[in-house]
Amino acid sequence: MLPASGRQLSIAGHGYAAVIASVGASLRTLTHEGRDLVVPFDADEVRPNYRGATLAPWPNRVVDGRYAFAGAQHRLALTEPSRGHALHGLTAWLEFADQVVEPDRVVLTAVIEPQAGYPFRVEVEVEYRLGADGLTQVVTGRNLGTDAAPWGTGPHPYLVASPALPGAVDAWMLSLPASEVLTVTDDRLSPVAVEPVDRHPEWDFRTARMIGETFIDHAFTALERIGGIAEVQVTAADGTGTAISWGEVCPWVQIHTADTPEAHATHRVGLAVEPMTCAPDAFNSGAGLVILESGASHAASWTIRAL
Repeated sequence: MLPASGRQLSIAGHGYAAVIASVGASLRTLTHEGRDLVVPFDADEVRPNYRGATLAPWPNRVVDGRYAFAGAQHRLALTEPSRGHALHGLTAWLEFADQVVEPDRVVLTAVIEPQAGYPFRVEVEVEYRLGADGLTQVVTGRNLGTDAAPWGTGPHPYLVASPALPGAVDAWMLSLPASEVLTVTDDRLSPVAVEPVDRHPEWDFRTARMIGETFIDHAFTALERIGGIAEVQVTAADGTGTAISWGEVCPWVQIHTADTPEAHATHRVGLAVEPMTCAPDAFNSGAGLVILESGASHAASWTIRAL
C-alpha cells in the first residue's frame, strides 16, 4: 500500500543519504554519516507542520488570502484558518511525478493547474542532488499559460544540531547573518514593518549565540554574504550541527523555532530555516515577487550540509 507521504525516493553519496517523498516533493529524511540533519517524519505519516515541503507558488503567508494582480482581485483558500491566511502555496500536497531517478539525484515535476485564487498554469520542477558539499535542492517554476503569473518559492526544512527532541532548540547556537527583521502582529503574524535587528536584540544572531527560550517566527533580510552566499548555522555544544546556504536569488529567510506547546512531541524539536525568493505577503507588497511571463522560468536553490 502506498504510504501517506507518497512514493519514497532514496539517494545517497559522499556520506549523505536522503529520502524524498513524492507528496509535496518533500525532504523526508537527510542524514550525514548516520546523523540527522533535519527533523524527519515517517513515510506513512501525514507530514506535520510542512516539514520538508517544497513551497510554491508562494512561501509563507498571503494575508487574508487576498491579493490583486494584473488588474484582477483574487481570493485564495485560507489554509491557515486559525490566523486567516493562505499559507505556503499550493504544491505541499501535490503528487509529484518522477522525471529522473539516479543513485545521488532525483528530479520530480508537478503542475499547478488554474484554480480559484490562482488562475495560472505553472509547472514546478524540483531537483535534489547530493555532492561533497551536501544536499542541493533546485526549484524551477515554468509558466505554461498565456498570462503572466506571480511566483515565489522556498523550502521548509527543520534543521537539527543534535537529536530532535522536545525543547532541543533551546540549547543550540544560532548564526544568522541578517541585519533586518520583518516585525509581525502577535496574534496573526501579519507583516508590520522591516526594522533593524539593532532595535530587536532578541532576534539579533549576527554573532552566534544560544537560542534559549527566544520565540522566533519571523522573516529576515539584509543578509551578509560571502561571495554572494548567505549561510545560517545551528550548532550543538559539541560543535556538531547543520548549515544551509543560498545565493542572491533568495534575499529573505524565515526562521521558526517550531513552537507547538499544544503538541509536546513536536515542540521546539528543530529550527525551521526557509530561504525565500520573496517576502511574506509578497503577493500584496511586491517585495521580491517574481513575475513569470508566459513561457518564462525561474530557478532558486539552496544547500544543506553537515557541520
